[in-house]
Amino acid sequence: MSKELVFVLVPIACGCILPIVAILLTVRKKMNDTNKHTQIVLAAIEKNPDMDIEELLRKISPKKKLLKEKLLTKLLWGCITFLVGLGLVGFGVYLGVNNIGGSDDPTTAVCFGLTLLAIGIAFLINYSIGKKMLAKEIEAEERKLTAKA
Repeated sequence: MSKELVFVLVPIACGCILPIVAILLTVRKKMNDTNKHTQIVLAAIEKNPDMDIEELLRKISPKKKLLKEKLLTKLLWGCITFLVGLGLVGFGVYLGVNNIGGSDDPTTAVCFGLTLLAIGIAFLINYSIGKKMLAKEIEAEERKLTAKA
């Protein structure tokens, strides 16, 4: 009876409860960040009412990632997921050829590996297409940064 209950509760927890908790934690973090920014701005206004608030907000807000950084992040994750997927496929083939483990072990490894391979390839395609499409915008951002420096 307890094994059956575990087989029912684990997928429910992973599929329903885990995403809800992740969303709640993300929203809570954003609310805390907003409250901190509000406290900083209010303290600055109390000390110096003539202060330029827009300048202060620009200084304390996190800097947005450049297009080039976003593309490089996609390249990084594409390479990581591709290589891990390739390793899992290789591991599954190794298990199947040498008859190691149960009959499901090689199939499971190959399935997870193929999934990660597909995700990695999608990231790499996204990177290459984004690099071609956003080349002019990336150059404009770099010129803008060098002009500020």
